[in-house]
Amino acid sequence: MKTTSNATTGKPPKTFVLDTNVILHDYRCIYNFQENNIVIPIVVLEELDKFKKGNEQINYNAREFVRILDGIAGNRVFDNGVALGEQLGKLFIATGKPFTQEMMDSFDEVTPDHRILAVAYDEKLKRPDAITVLVSKDVNLRMKAKSLGIDAQDYLSGQVKDVDHIKKDAGTLEVDAAQIAALYADGEGLDAAALKQPLYANQILILKSGDASALSCYDRRSNRLKRVDKIRAYGIEPRNAEQTFAMHVLMNPDIQLVSLTGIAGTGKTLLALAAALAQHGMYDQILLSRPVIPLQNQDMGFLPGAINDKLTPYMLPLYDNLAVIKNKLKPTSREAVHVEELQKQNKLMITPLAYIRGRSLSSTFFIIDEAQNLTPHEVKTIVTRAGEGTKMVFTGDIQQIDSPYLDIRSNGLTHLSDRMIGEEIFAHVNLVKGERSELAELAGKKL
Repeated sequence: MKTTSNATTGKPPKTFVLDTNVILHDYRCIYNFQENNIVIPIVVLEELDKFKKGNEQINYNAREFVRILDGIAGNRVFDNGVALGEQLGKLFIATGKPFTQEMMDSFDEVTPDHRILAVAYDEKLKRPDAITVLVSKDVNLRMKAKSLGIDAQDYLSGQVKDVDHIKKDAGTLEVDAAQIAALYADGEGLDAAALKQPLYANQILILKSGDASALSCYDRRSNRLKRVDKIRAYGIEPRNAEQTFAMHVLMNPDIQLVSLTGIAGTGKTLLALAAALAQHGMYDQILLSRPVIPLQNQDMGFLPGAINDKLTPYMLPLYDNLAVIKNKLKPTSREAVHVEELQKQNKLMITPLAYIRGRSLSSTFFIIDEAQNLTPHEVKTIVTRAGEGTKMVFTGDIQQIDSPYLDIRSNGLTHLSDRMIGEEIFAHVNLVKGERSELAELAGKKL
């Protein structure tokens, strides 16, 4: 590989060796390394080939990357490299490299991961004047690389640097008693200019004055704080301030995109489902879905039956929430009868996310549970399916991630909440108090 100086710094460009999981996470990743060079071990192409078939996001990413590669690569990619564009580096594909004695002493098996390490080690030896970095979302592979003296890092593009604003509860603001009285006086709300502090669209606030308090939500269009009251929906009533805020944004038709975060048992999915049922007249269909990821990414083995039978074990939490609502209603009540009718008419459906690509969802209330197990690109794919009159609600616990290649900063739910905050049609609420049971709340905090 020919070494050229970086036009900005005058130093030799870095060399980034990419692991397969980086490409499966972001198929356009090769364009995110500025003027530095990128090396893709040929074993990565072998692994991508195994992922090309299927309907999941990683299958789509594998296919798209191969198409990109086909469009830019030629024979030069194996020796001189191919320029990726203005102010970008070159792309190289590295064929298999022999294991050094140090590698043979450390690793017994010739696995794909170790073959990628061999390429990274070879690049480091060839270019001692430049920095070689292995980029992988696999912590174990990064540790193995460091044991050989190879720099290694996670794929950082798109990661959220600060997640504190996503994890915090509703803010509290000290105000005058007259301002709280003004909030309750009429439906116009409180003029936000009187607070003399910046607010973002749909920001939730607890106003306090001595022993008096009031829940409010900022309406940027009118520049006023509007009062937030408890709303009961299909037998489900909020039990704390955050649940009250959540129900408020869920029931607001002007807010088309909602993210609800919080530990297990805080009522995220239950509130979303109850709100959807309460507004069934506004939507043609209610859809519920979640990523098909078994606990700790362990395969559950072969499941017999048709597609619905295979998916049922993964979708049980959604059925459980529906059962909670049904149990709150009298079997002969209008609401209970209507829930049954919606299910029979396929207007209330639990569906896999794998079949969302290519669809246009109009007039749909769409709840995506366990969204912390989605990548940012998967979340983007889902949201861009929204047609006219559709509302989307993403729920999850950003501190409980089952996907091995996502963390609190890189998952889709965190990415969505960080990027969309402040938009007029978006609202975020973090639920902090468990309401499932005292035991569940204690486990969520202590274990």
